[in-house]
Amino acid sequence: MRYDGAAVPPDDFHFALPGASVTQRTRTASSIRDDTPDAELVPLCIDGDERAWATLVRRYRRLVYAVPSRAGLEADEVEEVFHQTFARLAERIGSIRDPARVRAWLVTTARRLTIDTIRRRRQSAELSDSEETLGRLPSGDPLPSDALEEIENQHQVRQALLRLGPRCRRLLTSLFYHSSDQPPSYESVSQELGIPIGSIGPTRARCLQQLLTEFTKLEEK
Repeated sequence: MRYDGAAVPPDDFHFALPGASVTQRTRTASSIRDDTPDAELVPLCIDGDERAWATLVRRYRRLVYAVPSRAGLEADEVEEVFHQTFARLAERIGSIRDPARVRAWLVTTARRLTIDTIRRRRQSAELSDSEETLGRLPSGDPLPSDALEEIENQHQVRQALLRLGPRCRRLLTSLFYHSSDQPPSYESVSQELGIPIGSIGPTRARCLQQLLTEFTKLEEK
């Protein structure tokens, strides 16, 4: 099994937030961690805290990118939806009523922008009256609820993975996050991580149990 094989968003993506002062950033920087809850990050972003904003973007960049990517948009359209989604969040973050639901807000916004993009493409294709062009377009309903649920589950798995210790995180990443359709052999994992082949199976089982525990904690929030 290989988790989350979607294309990866650019590492240098960033939208600056206005209003952050050096004093304010220094005051909050030490309290922000990768696992800081959204309900705490969003108010800091509203205040202009750049560290909180960077943490929020890093947390959800793959999730947002996956929505237009899985809908079948072209690379430039995926990038546009991705950038527009976070641009809108930067503009409207102060109007989000429930900060803990920022993930749902991002998914909904990315989906709407994706649908708008597909509709524009289909209208343009219809004007050209080309059945071949129309046949290559994604459908007008790109991501049903089950597809969105799968994307969000993959996101939660990644977030849970970040909560594990380095040993488990490296092992599960090597086993499940790889570019090949075939899983890596225990021999290759052993060489890559420098651990005995005989310990991979038992360690894998313990790490997966820890991953499930962290995943459940995230789902309960």
